[in-house]
Amino acid sequence: MLDTNNTNSYSIDINNAVVSFREDIALRGVSLKVKHGEFIGVVGPNGAGKTTLLTIVNGMGKLLHGQVIVLGQNLTSGNGHSLRKKVGYVAQVESIDPRMPMIVREVAMIGRYGRLGLFKRPGKTDWEIVDKALELVGMTHLARRPIGHLSGGEQQRVAIARCLVQEPEIFLLDEPTAALDWKAKTDIMELVKRIHDLRGLTTLFVTHDLSALPIACDRVILMKDGLIWNEGPPKGLLTDEKLGQLYDLPVSEVEKRRREAVII
Repeated sequence: MLDTNNTNSYSIDINNAVVSFREDIALRGVSLKVKHGEFIGVVGPNGAGKTTLLTIVNGMGKLLHGQVIVLGQNLTSGNGHSLRKKVGYVAQVESIDPRMPMIVREVAMIGRYGRLGLFKRPGKTDWEIVDKALELVGMTHLARRPIGHLSGGEQQRVAIARCLVQEPEIFLLDEPTAALDWKAKTDIMELVKRIHDLRGLTTLFVTHDLSALPIACDRVILMKDGLIWNEGPPKGLLTDEKLGQLYDLPVSEVEKRRREAVII
């Protein structure tokens, strides 16, 4: 059993973080502790601060106030780069030009360069790591396909493989199922959970789409207006009443959207 009073029990320890972009305050004194190996779903409307939360874990956000400790290290401007080698990040699917002259295997290898350095050529071991990651995400059969010729779901699988070859300890996913159809979305959610379990990662899965939230996550963080509005087990928080309050919708509208599987 983890000692919750011991800082070493946490992969992520955020204390009173304040982040501002010009005049807009994105985080308003957010505190969050995430245990090693925990799977956290982060839910909330657009503009709630969900992506900003990931950026400060990834060492990319500048704090106005507060403290962020990741894997036991206090994040500063000087150590963000070294810590990012241990933090994998997957964003939502982006449109890729079909003329892009890179095959799937080469795109996945990009994730190794954080460890190799830009001027070191990958060796046999690096390519073996890439091939293993492609096998895990089910893309071995398309390893030599041009990346721009893949579907959105296939491209997202490659993005996850590119993240995994980095050999991260923390797995950050920012709206990874956005713009995907229902089947691809379901497949990606199942894949993320399987990777989380197989690799023993600490995972933060951000979404505003309730149908994209893996119900198997250990804890749900509800965010609104740059604050953590509530947190706890999914079954206790993902009720129509609480979601109505979170999204400023009447309960009847939440019920309707759930029935119709409409993105909130």
